[in-house]
Amino acid sequence: MIAAFLVTLIFALSLCADCFAVSTCSSVTLKEIRWKTVSWIAVVFAFVQAGLMLVGWGFGDLFVGYIEKVANIIGFLLLLYVGGSMIKEALGGESEAVNLNGLRNVILGAVATSIDAFAVGISLSMDKDSLSDILVKALAVFVCTFLSVVAGMFGGQKIGLRFGKIAEIIGGIVLIAIGLDILFDFV
Repeated sequence: MIAAFLVTLIFALSLCADCFAVSTCSSVTLKEIRWKTVSWIAVVFAFVQAGLMLVGWGFGDLFVGYIEKVANIIGFLLLLYVGGSMIKEALGGESEAVNLNGLRNVILGAVATSIDAFAVGISLSMDKDSLSDILVKALAVFVCTFLSVVAGMFGGQKIGLRFGKIAEIIGGIVLIAIGLDILFDFV
């Protein structure tokens, strides 16, 4: 029970690393950093992140029967790509600042950081996660994303300069490890 909780927590934290990095760097684009502004931005990011993961799971679940023989390879390759991309972006030194003024910009930023959640959702369906498993993971992703965006927005560049890239690298490594688990069925 505790091991499953920790695995789900680590999974959720690794998936929201992009949201943390973007919110941290993007906090400088806001005119004012107030709780009301930060909380609605965090809710949008969390909703989009968890929602796209669920949509990905549903999409993958529709097709898993057709590609069942290669589902674990596809799941692994998707997570390898997402995790590798996170590590590459973190090591590339690219700025992840997004203008977060206005609902349109917030939604665009949330979707941009959550495309990987869609791919992860597909890979989870390939690993045959049940609806109850995916709902628990989606709730964990929602909560962790919300908290990471809040921490990133209030922490601003101080946190981002110190931990943003490290968080992305660790998140990428964890997603690749989950992909390896899907491929080789360790757990």
